[in-house]
Amino acid sequence: MFWVLLLVLAWGVAGAACTRLCLAAVRAAAVDPDPDQRHDLTLYEAAFLSGGPGRVAELTLVSMARQRRLLLAHTGWATVVDPRGRDEMERSVIGAIGPEGQSRIAPVRAAAAAADAVRGIADRLVSAGLAVPDGARTTVVAGMRQVRGAALFVLGLGAVALLMPGTPDMPRGLVALWFALPLALTLSCLAIARVEVPPYARWASPAGQRLLGALARRSGGAADERTYLTSVAVLGIRAVGEPDLRAAFGHREPFPRG
Repeated sequence: MFWVLLLVLAWGVAGAACTRLCLAAVRAAAVDPDPDQRHDLTLYEAAFLSGGPGRVAELTLVSMARQRRLLLAHTGWATVVDPRGRDEMERSVIGAIGPEGQSRIAPVRAAAAAADAVRGIADRLVSAGLAVPDGARTTVVAGMRQVRGAALFVLGLGAVALLMPGTPDMPRGLVALWFALPLALTLSCLAIARVEVPPYARWASPAGQRLLGALARRSGGAADERTYLTSVAVLGIRAVGEPDLRAAFGHREPFPRG
């Protein structure tokens, strides 16, 4: 009957992990009961709600490159053409590139994403009830990670129970079926989270998600520069039409031999 103890442990781990994820999702959804629905999103704010600080940095780089104030080479280098930033984000990018006026894109993106200008955008959105506070966001991510770990743990316990010497009171097929129940609980919880919690929900509250949807609908029929940048803000680098510009963000240095 040792397998019964393993089964109880599997149910305990699966139930605790799924409960934690559900509670975290509920707390994240109730960020602000009275959000500012009249808030008019800027492109930087739309980028943050869609993809977080990294998306804001990518939008700034793409915007400056399309204005020919920054050269982004397909080899993964950024070169300053116009050193005068028009806003805090652009000045953060130029400062991240450094006084030599040239740097790799990856460290520039990371430094710009951690700049004070991005933190100011996040604070404004959280105050307006449109963004998920950092604590609630990390709790949801940790909850999903714990549920994935619980699924692997249950699978391991089931394998241990099946590899044990045969138990006369229970066929192995029925033992596997009992362990399949907590495994199904964790997998279904993850599947529901994938459907109900889209990637941008990591950053945007339900009110922020509605504003993002409205922004996408308003810009859907136009074909100007703002519409292009809106697509980059919402979808990321995959919305960039220029192959060389898209390759600049995907470039990786060859691994040094020896």
